[in-house]
Amino acid sequence: MNVQGQFDITKRQAEIVDLVQNAGVASVEELAERFDVTTQTIRRDVNGLCELGLLRRTHGGVETPAPGQNIHYSTRKILNFPAKQLLADLVANEVSDGQSVAFSIGTTPEIVMQALMGHENLRIFTNNINVAYIASGNPTFQITIAGGRLRNDDLDVIGARTGQFFSNYKVDVGIFGVAGVDEDGTLLDFHEDEVAARQSILNNSRRSFLVLDHSKFGREAHVRGGNICDVSAVCTDQRPPTSILNRLLETNTGLLVSGARK
Repeated sequence: MNVQGQFDITKRQAEIVDLVQNAGVASVEELAERFDVTTQTIRRDVNGLCELGLLRRTHGGVETPAPGQNIHYSTRKILNFPAKQLLADLVANEVSDGQSVAFSIGTTPEIVMQALMGHENLRIFTNNINVAYIASGNPTFQITIAGGRLRNDDLDVIGARTGQFFSNYKVDVGIFGVAGVDEDGTLLDFHEDEVAARQSILNNSRRSFLVLDHSKFGREAHVRGGNICDVSAVCTDQRPPTSILNRLLETNTGLLVSGARK
């Protein structure tokens, strides 16, 4: 069974990735016992996952990729996919028919767009070609995309003109992801242009939603840009770390977790 029918990865391999993401490291023997298969089968599984950049080999096992290292867009979509679907449904419930919505780059905003396909008459503004392509499947949607340099691997548009693109509009809802969140709430990405586009969406949205699964809390990236308390609401699949939760409670920032308002 392939995840979403578009990646060469099995259901067991996806579960291995999630387990290692949560634990940080796992041995071949532990994984073989967990899935009741031979160590040879697990080695084949993890070899494929390491080739995709989802895991990294260690002596006798595997661990998460090196801190601060980003991986290919298509493989990032696999990580925590069920969790991303849950929070995507959560955000979709916050958007009404006929509203204008700005989308940033990233795999989670793309999954949110999929969850919105049952809506009508949305006006979509984005620099994410994947989002635009999905949205084009609904004939009632009006789609406007940013111009500029296309990143071939991620299929998104970045650069100075992208920030200006989003500043040309005042939208009802802004939806964006982030590479990581530091323990003090600082939002982190891998490129200055990614931060600039995200900040422009935030500044030009009446309501803003930061969408991220739990793996982004504490994940390292090197470009700072804003704070988690700057947004209208944080949408995630698990309760955030205590340090982040305390910061949110001190502000007017909402928190949406696993279908329930916390």
